[in-house]
Amino acid sequence: MNFAFPQFLWALSALSIPIIIHLFNFRKTTRVYFSNNRLLKQIKEETTQKRKLKQYLVLASRLLFILFLVLAFAQPFLPAKEQVTAARNIVLYLDNSFSMSAQVGEKTRALDAGTGFIREIVDLFPPDTRYKLITNDFAPFSNSFKTQTEILDLLTQVRLSAVSRTVEEVNDRIGGDKNGTDIFWISDFQESTSGLSGGFEADPSSQWHLVPVAFGQSSNIFVDTVYLENPFVIGGEKNTIKIRLRNVGSKQVEGLVVKLVMNNIQTGAVSLDLDPNSYTEASFDLVSGLKGLNAAKISFTDFPISFDNEFYFTLNFTETIRVVEIKGNKDNAFVERVFGNRQLFSYRGFLADNVDYGLLSQADLIVLNGLSSIDASLAATIASNLNNLGAMLIIPSERPELSSYKSLVPFSNITLATSAEMAELDRPDFQNPFFENVFEERSPAMEMPSAVPLLDWGTDRSAILKFRNGKPFLSQNGKTFVLSSPLQRNYTNFYNHALFVPVMYRIAAASKRNQQNHYYTLANALITVRADSIYGEEPIRLVGSQEIVPPQRRVGDQFFLEMPKFSMNSGFYTVQYKQDTLNLLAVNLDKRESDLTQFSPDEINTLFGGGNHVNMFQSTSLESFSNEIKERYLGTPLWKYALILSLLFLLAEVLLIRFLK
Repeated sequence: MNFAFPQFLWALSALSIPIIIHLFNFRKTTRVYFSNNRLLKQIKEETTQKRKLKQYLVLASRLLFILFLVLAFAQPFLPAKEQVTAARNIVLYLDNSFSMSAQVGEKTRALDAGTGFIREIVDLFPPDTRYKLITNDFAPFSNSFKTQTEILDLLTQVRLSAVSRTVEEVNDRIGGDKNGTDIFWISDFQESTSGLSGGFEADPSSQWHLVPVAFGQSSNIFVDTVYLENPFVIGGEKNTIKIRLRNVGSKQVEGLVVKLVMNNIQTGAVSLDLDPNSYTEASFDLVSGLKGLNAAKISFTDFPISFDNEFYFTLNFTETIRVVEIKGNKDNAFVERVFGNRQLFSYRGFLADNVDYGLLSQADLIVLNGLSSIDASLAATIASNLNNLGAMLIIPSERPELSSYKSLVPFSNITLATSAEMAELDRPDFQNPFFENVFEERSPAMEMPSAVPLLDWGTDRSAILKFRNGKPFLSQNGKTFVLSSPLQRNYTNFYNHALFVPVMYRIAAASKRNQQNHYYTLANALITVRADSIYGEEPIRLVGSQEIVPPQRRVGDQFFLEMPKFSMNSGFYTVQYKQDTLNLLAVNLDKRESDLTQFSPDEINTLFGGGNHVNMFQSTSLESFSNEIKERYLGTPLWKYALILSLLFLLAEVLLIRFLK
């Protein structure tokens, strides 16, 4: 035990005063004689014993009163685990992601609790201590150390950020400042965004002080996915918007009203019941008559976490998909029948000896159907189109010339099949993203078509369709699709099967060069925009709640825009070139931020490597954190207990004098 003011211990000499008073009683006694004092002598002996006991108890009370009163002024304390020294550098990381808007008390946000923790830290250390404050924004002020006053001023400017940072990103930001410094890491330590799942090796040259901000509750509802039942967005046609919501709370939610707002007009609403820790789906019929660019929003009310109560997406009605078929036999019309829907496709068919090469560069999908050989100039033109993000489907002829095929087929080991027998296809792998939202019911007993394979390129585990023996029937490599059998009656019945049309539609969808996502998140790195009518050097702009000129590059008629997530907010952005609007984008927060599941303190300590250089705070409130950090760095003060004991012994003296006769 140590004393903050040991000079007050000299006052312990006052303990002699009650002792002197006790030893020297200056009252004179009077002796009285009685004829028979036997009874009085007995009374005197009993009274003397009681009086001596009372005097000793009063003396002890007085001594203890003075003792603890002096100790209270000397301020005793238990030494701290770590000593606060002057002229030290301290790095402060404050997680200000949107998950820190969760409540840690009835009226306190996690972010407010975090800033309160930092104020306690700053008040603890000497005035000459230097601090570096790092937030998820990686703002310029985090490049240098600041004074105590400057740090407290910066704390008033910290706001919630749409950016999430992993532990590795923050560690890299700290950089060389880790050596020999104290690092206070204040975060909610989300499992979904912290990047701690694989562990993190904390630099042992520094002291790591981990301060987890524990939520009072982790219940939250957010939109996980939005998609169209029919992936082709065509104006005026019936369609259905599918949404999937997730409840990450442990409580049942009943009667949640979910609204669909289309172009600022509410067009639908449903009431949903959500089971704890589960997904729930809902659907809205798409209103007819929509054309052009349309802004849509899913909204609901969910407290106290409200930053993800709105989800933005777009319905941009694109041009038709341009399909060019080059076939060896004019009677082969199976492909033409599929792509003959003029609302969806712009189809042109040519025989191999009469191809309009000018249309090839404009095609989204080129189908080579039944060509015995592929001309070198044709192969070169198609290869150039593929480089501009177009796609190709190769369907062999009865007698394919492999040497000419190999210039376009992306499988180097392709050969002619050895078997000429009809074989049944295996049922599709419904987990393959290619078949997502294709089937409403996925029956394991689905009757499958049969085919005679002519081409063989070995084992392909990622094949879209396979034979029962594992050999591929339809495979994809990049934007090239290859079918192993000709589309002819004596080779397959695939063209008459229910799979044929949706598979061909999916291939067409993958080929669409201006295929636009319905929404993006701030976790996306690139946005792709098609703009074939742009000439000049003026950049593309994103105009929404603010105007942004993102880093961009052009490849052909494709613009690749880097997502400026540090300066973007969730919402809608029009893609503009000069005064022309090219597209409409919807941007949402990273949905991982909505999953509030946290690592426990023990898990955090383990994931940081444990050891003597890692200190874990267990505080659940600002008051408990204040007490814990003072105990850790200033020691445990005992003066309050000394003062209480002093007053108790003073009270004991009064009671002894008053009631003990």
